[in-house]
Amino acid sequence: MNQLNKLNLTPVLNKKKEEGVSIMGVCLGAQLMCKGSEEGKLPGLGFVDAYVKKFPVEVNGIRKKVPHMGWDHVSPVKDSKIFSELRDARFYFVHSYYIHCENQSDILSINSYGVDFHSAYERDNVLGLQFHPEKSHKFGKQIYKNFIDLY
Repeated sequence: MNQLNKLNLTPVLNKKKEEGVSIMGVCLGAQLMCKGSEEGKLPGLGFVDAYVKKFPVEVNGIRKKVPHMGWDHVSPVKDSKIFSELRDARFYFVHSYYIHCENQSDILSINSYGVDFHSAYERDNVLGLQFHPEKSHKFGKQIYKNFIDLY
């Protein structure tokens, strides 16, 4: 957020959101569109009522490696154009912080890594993906195609 503010990009992003331009945030980009994060003190863009939290390194006495890295299937909780034409899709994750949406209607998919987290969200013209489509081969390519064609 410090860099977005320093480069005067925050007003531009806010304006584009208000104009209804489709915005997709990937990983850190998705986190920046939340209201805030345990990682820093500055507020996020606030495009979605969500907060970013650090993964615990231990859950129920079981030690977890942080960052969470690797391939995983997402569990969609509602229909979305972004997951169109995707069957048995798996995506690549690499993150130490996770998104927790306050508004259940914003959640597109859920994953678990010691704790349940929201791996994708959608609110109006804003889409956030915690996973990396650019590292997810044909599945990620379809995500980008869907975004370009359908949003």
